[in-house]
Amino acid sequence: MGTLHQLTDGGYAFLEGGYPYSQGIVALPGMAIERIRFERPVPVATGFDAIAKHLRAIGRPLTALAACELRSPRQFTLDGFREFNQGYRKVLEDWGLVRNDLNPVARSNLAPQFDPPSEPCFHAFSFTVPIPAGASTGTSRGPDFVVAGSGEWPEGTPFPDGIVARADVSAVGLSRKVEYVLDTMRRRADGLGADWHGVTAAQVYTVHDIHPLLGTAFAPRGLLGAGLTVFACRPPILELEFEMDVRRVRTERVLAIDAV
Repeated sequence: MGTLHQLTDGGYAFLEGGYPYSQGIVALPGMAIERIRFERPVPVATGFDAIAKHLRAIGRPLTALAACELRSPRQFTLDGFREFNQGYRKVLEDWGLVRNDLNPVARSNLAPQFDPPSEPCFHAFSFTVPIPAGASTGTSRGPDFVVAGSGEWPEGTPFPDGIVARADVSAVGLSRKVEYVLDTMRRRADGLGADWHGVTAAQVYTVHDIHPLLGTAFAPRGLLGAGLTVFACRPPILELEFEMDVRRVRTERVLAIDAV
């Protein structure tokens, strides 16, 4: 598991990940996380402009950006994914988020099976805000947090040979993939010092039928109480079949397109 670092001026700590994103973020004491979903996906450049506008309007620094949710036209090759990440990360560097070559922002990036965008787009973003004086701190379930999206490719293993149950989308193969990703979500939450039982949203991304696994994989981990949001999407890299992210976020809103 990665090291937990503090981004004090951002109001959160992050679990060290790879080049494109961290493994997850957790609000520092006195801070909460808010999430905004765009009414419909907007191009990445437009999305960054809208995020900057919103953060400035509420008096928060650009470094308060804590998590991004993206949508892409199709799955990338590994080289194409790396190329996309260069431009994406450059914006975060310009915003002062990348420190000591570490990217603190959590992320997911999916390819919708139906009605995909014509170019990479923002779906949603999360950021930190101070908890108002006298408001509940949420300590009964710990701090707000976001665990970054993860597919069934263990970090640090060769690609594509390291993919769990590679090319196997049978019931057995899907079960192995799902179990690995669910375990990854829990490990990351634990690494953040977050309360797993405080999860307010769990998002699943796959084009395969996971309903037979609800009782055997998801229910034992306590993920059905708040409900699952299942998107007919593929993970960002070719050959990956299943991805998830989870979060505890106290405030979520939708941003109308005419406000972007």
